[in-house]
Amino acid sequence: MVSVLVVNDQSLQRLALRMLLAAEPGLTVVGEAADGDEAIRASAALRPDVVLMDSQLSRADALDTIRRIARPAARSRTPAPGFTDEVPTASRVLMLTAAEQEADAWAALRAGAGGFLLNDADPAELTAAIRVVAAGDAVITPGLTRALIDAVRQQRTVRPLPRTPGPRTLTGRERDVLIAVAAGWTNAEIAQWLSIAPTTVKTHVSNVLAKIGARARVQAVTFAYESGLIRPAA
Repeated sequence: MVSVLVVNDQSLQRLALRMLLAAEPGLTVVGEAADGDEAIRASAALRPDVVLMDSQLSRADALDTIRRIARPAARSRTPAPGFTDEVPTASRVLMLTAAEQEADAWAALRAGAGGFLLNDADPAELTAAIRVVAAGDAVITPGLTRALIDAVRQQRTVRPLPRTPGPRTLTGRERDVLIAVAAGWTNAEIAQWLSIAPTTVKTHVSNVLAKIGARARVQAVTFAYESGLIRPAA
């Protein structure tokens, strides 16, 4: 059962989402929140698998909320009565965004968001996206993919990938796997390319995520471009 926390500043929209998701087998809505502060506290208390968050929050508040939910160690706000923040537990964040706001997705991905879906998506697309994000994979719209490519191309500086020995240094095989992940390959395709078992690929992916401090493949893609391991075509 995938548990969901609904975050939306409109009560009618929260009700509609709750009713929609409650009727879907395998999904359960464990709570709702009207703003970023409520979302952070509810996420800490209820520990949902997925936080379904509308992007109508202000940009700064949305990014701060994503960071505090996806990276619980960053939480510092005082819990409200009835809530606890004693045991940080991360939830995956799925953003519902308007088409004209897709350009803000780069910052949100860096903050820890696990996926984006346009807010005019149909119910089947929404429920499928929630399951995908809950499983640790990414959901990104085609328009967002274009926005991310544009954002990468506009960057004037890139950070070199660490090459000196250390706990966060990627091995040669891990670099190969990260390059393939950033290219959008599945574990099965990577396994075939490297002539290794899919389970071994999964292990490499987990090791890469741990070393770069990412929680999902979408953040690994961001890291690959920002670090200079992959450079977009002109």
